[in-house]
Amino acid sequence: MRARHQVLLLTVLMLSVCALALSQAGRRPMPAHERTTTLNVTATRADGSDAPISAKEVSLYDDGVEQTVQSFKLDPTPAHIVLLVDNSKSLRTDVPKLAQVAREFIYEIYEGDQLLIVGYDENAEIVTDWTDNPKQVEASLNMLRKQGEPHLFDAISAVIDEALRPMSGGSRKRAIVLIGDGLDRGSKTKFIQMLAELQAEDIAVYALQIPDRTGGALRRDQPKPAQVVQQLAEATGGRVLSLEDPRTAASSICDELRKARYLLTYSPTSFSSFDARRLLVAGNVGINLRYKAAQPPK
Repeated sequence: MRARHQVLLLTVLMLSVCALALSQAGRRPMPAHERTTTLNVTATRADGSDAPISAKEVSLYDDGVEQTVQSFKLDPTPAHIVLLVDNSKSLRTDVPKLAQVAREFIYEIYEGDQLLIVGYDENAEIVTDWTDNPKQVEASLNMLRKQGEPHLFDAISAVIDEALRPMSGGSRKRAIVLIGDGLDRGSKTKFIQMLAELQAEDIAVYALQIPDRTGGALRRDQPKPAQVVQQLAEATGGRVLSLEDPRTAASSICDELRKARYLLTYSPTSFSSFDARRLLVAGNVGINLRYKAAQPPK
């Protein structure tokens, strides 16, 4: 009986060890050189005050585990903003309206900011290369047209790879302003894949939303256009604005990037090699925060 009891005890112990190993699969302590992580956060006070927000006024949870916020500082550096304009034939607006939206942004950016205008249908093409020169933008807007089908997800992926990722070493303040309705027809890039790219680079997506040309029709393998726009903004720390008043929208976005963008620094206690980690940043009463929803696996 004693030998049988010992075998049973050993079996239970082995099962416990296996269960613990499985529960920790894909998770490991972070090496010291990989620990420091910086997160872009848009932070404002509900009362409109410009008083800086300190690290003591915010809390961070990474994958449900509270982390120590090492610093929370206003980032006054210039922004790199990509205007991503839907050029497709069936879009429910006209070319002069699209050009007007782009025109408003070049007059609202701050000193040091740079603007890139990209139009897309089946392909993404540069309309205006990086500039802060209104005359250069004005001269290029006649390149906007309406043709073809919208490959939105491919266009965002191309903008990340070719325009924004190369700047990651020198500029954290990068944003895409989508001017479109969120419809994608024919992209090779999947929505989830593209969203993970944006979160990995911590690029905020803002949108000036055009009415959905599909009327809210169901899509078989991806969200409805309006849901695409909403999810892009919410999951990256951006927001959706009205196309009806482009000057106010442009001013609001440029002001926010210059005056309300903070850098939150922390050292994650561990991370998953396989799964995205949900992020939660909470502020004291009267503080409004926006940030990317998840940290993709490394």
